[in-house]
Amino acid sequence: MKQFKIKVNEKEYLVEVEEITTGATFSPAAPVSKVEQKVVKEEPKQEERKPTKSENKQSPTISTTEGEEIKAPMPGKILKINVSEGDVVKEGDTVLILEAMKMENEIIANSSGKVKKISVSVNDMVETDDTLLIIG
Repeated sequence: MKQFKIKVNEKEYLVEVEEITTGATFSPAAPVSKVEQKVVKEEPKQEERKPTKSENKQSPTISTTEGEEIKAPMPGKILKINVSEGDVVKEGDTVLILEAMKMENEIIANSSGKVKKISVSVNDMVETDDTLLIIG
């Protein structure tokens, strides 16, 4: 048996530890043989994109000259909208929460201004680059 001094919360303890062996011996694994790999480049197929709920709504398109569009950085679900149309936001404010791959992502304002239009609702599913709201 081996003895060790262990200090916990400024108090010392003398402990004895016994090594238990199973009798089994371990040896290193054999090296993996080299596998030749062939790289084939495939062109991505063009898939037909389905419109999201926000695109199905018959809302007029607002050009970017009327303000800065905040777009979805990834596909996901709108969990919470922290602003309303007409609210004044500062650059860096969290305007909404987007859930993607079970993670909550804060979407922040890239500029200061007034929220001109909110293009989504809570529980809407959005795709990458969908317009979420416009700040002008």
